Amino acid sequence: MAIQQRLIDYQHGDLTLQAEMFWDDSLGQRPAVLVAATWAGRTEFEGTRARELAALGYVGIAIDMYGKGIVGEGPEQCSVLMTPVVSDRALLQARMAAAVDAARAQPEVLAQSIAAIGFCFGGLCVLDLARSNTDIAAVVSFHGLLMAPDNLKQPKISAKVLVLHGYDDPMATPEAMITFASEMTAAGADWQVHAYGGTSHAFTNPNAADPSSGMMYNPVVAARAFAAMRAFLQEVLGS
Repeated sequence: MAIQQRLIDYQHGDLTLQAEMFWDDSLGQRPAVLVAATWAGRTEFEGTRARELAALGYVGIAIDMYGKGIVGEGPEQCSVLMTPVVSDRALLQARMAAAVDAARAQPEVLAQSIAAIGFCFGGLCVLDLARSNTDIAAVVSFHGLLMAPDNLKQPKISAKVLVLHGYDDPMATPEAMITFASEMTAAGADWQVHAYGGTSHAFTNPNAADPSSGMMYNPVVAARAFAAMRAFLQEVLGS
């Protein structure tokens, strides 16, 4: 087994984006799993997750939401980058669809076998990918934002949905989880929410260490969540 890596430039309108792809070159065509980033943009964290997915037998692709080479440094920059995309959900959904199209164009990818995972802002991105009924198999949100988009009326969701969530996350409260569950049920989705007690936002991020703002790494819960993801992807995509 040899894990390979390459950068992929792709377009959304006039904007050039860049993804990082990993795959095992001994396996032939494989299902792809996209990795949508936190509000900072595509960083080493997402690349590491994509590489880990490749080691599981998938094509792991860390995707881009902001533009080639654009990464936020610090909360203020990250907010400036994320806010225009979150505020225009049709734009967010179209940019995610462009990433799916780019993945399908790769010769190593089984074009009809694609899933997506995302973290924080990226969790919202993959949930909107499902909400917009893009032709993908499944999505997994890690401590993602849960609010429904304002541009889709009663969507029908065909992708399977797994939400891995801290019950004490101040950015998506228990009430928000209940609202989300009602939304998914009304959309006819095959959905699950795993709510982890005593767990804040950003629980998979080793650099999260600010309990006063509700952001705290939890290695035990992170391990449980990644195990749930692996089982879910195995069920939906095989390996």
